[in-house]
Amino acid sequence: MPSGDRNPVVLIHGIDDTAAIFHKMAPYLYLHGWQVYSLDLKPNNGDIGLDRLAQQVADFVDRTFAPDQKIDLVGFSMGGIISRYYVQRLGGIDRVDRFITIASPHYGTWTAYFRPNVGAAQMRRGSLFLADLNRDADMLDRLNFTSIWTPLDLMIVPAASSQMPVGKCVQIPVSGHAWMVNRFAQPAGDRRCLSGTVAVDRLDQLKNFCRSGLMTSGESATLGG
Repeated sequence: MPSGDRNPVVLIHGIDDTAAIFHKMAPYLYLHGWQVYSLDLKPNNGDIGLDRLAQQVADFVDRTFAPDQKIDLVGFSMGGIISRYYVQRLGGIDRVDRFITIASPHYGTWTAYFRPNVGAAQMRRGSLFLADLNRDADMLDRLNFTSIWTPLDLMIVPAASSQMPVGKCVQIPVSGHAWMVNRFAQPAGDRRCLSGTVAVDRLDQLKNFCRSGLMTSGESATLGG
């Protein structure tokens, strides 16, 4: 159940996704003490720039939380880049306490060339949009920042593009992009490795979720947006 001494956590989905992509992660975080929020970015297919989608995140945070309320922020895939723009360009640096990106193309992906629209172009290798964000990426050191990636990612090519040189970097050998946030339940023996005490000052259980693919039941997150 949510704990009053923890920040609310906001989950930001990726391209062609909705908040429903977090249907396993959100209950998992809720079970471990976080009040969970998400929103559906529109349009979600890259037809508008990631900077404009980041403004939707900023507007959501401003209307959902008190001005002095810190939040924890988790961005999956394109959602991690959108979240970075919010943090680095729209004042989110002053609202966010802990920030995690999962399988996000921080240095671009060749698969973005399969789409002709502006959002995809911003995620291409060598894009000016990413170069601008990476120019002052060291500002993320002001946060508790972690980039989570899998070397087996076939959507982020090269997979190492999901690593960041700042904060903590966690490699999890999950065989698939979407499986980083949406995996089938594992045997009970694997789930037991997640049952230890969760540190309040870090989202360690989120990293454990990615490792385990745990599916929780009996609890539901509060989804806003």
